[in-house]
Amino acid sequence: MSTPTVREQFLVISALGANPMELTNVLCRASHESRCAVVTSRLTRHGDYSALVLQVSGNWDALARLEASLPGLAKKHDLILNVVRSGSLENRPQALPYVAYVSSAYRSDIINELCQFFIDHNVELENLTCDTYQAPQTGGTMLNATFTVTLPAGVQISWLRDQFLDFADALNLDALIEPWRPQNPM
Repeated sequence: MSTPTVREQFLVISALGANPMELTNVLCRASHESRCAVVTSRLTRHGDYSALVLQVSGNWDALARLEASLPGLAKKHDLILNVVRSGSLENRPQALPYVAYVSSAYRSDIINELCQFFIDHNVELENLTCDTYQAPQTGGTMLNATFTVTLPAGVQISWLRDQFLDFADALNLDALIEPWRPQNPM
């Protein structure tokens, strides 16, 4: 990924569609044809629908051209779109990326309890993945959640880790928090 220039602006597009390949192809092609570059993208499937979030960059003219084309594409391909202008993510060189893994029997309040813990400790959420499944041994519904978070500069890591593990124990969660590592180290 190239470093954006000062004149570049950003657009975040969130889209829902029934066909994940068509959804991705249509929006990436529209971005390219409008002379915009896809900076980040995430696609997930949820039942009959797929959700795609794209951050695209370009100059104001390119983004305006892309924005103008989106309503027609949404209608033609039966997509649900939401578009917002965005700035680039600020550099936080002193912040520390960490990952918290949580497994437990499913309860509807677990995710919001975990989010509240992180809010209370000034920890920023970068990414959240959550899945439920039926345990083959018991048939009970289980939850697996992965939080990618950014610890604020100056936080005492051992203290926060102890607080998190005590919190997880109180909720009967199997949890772990550790430094984030690249998935494909070079």
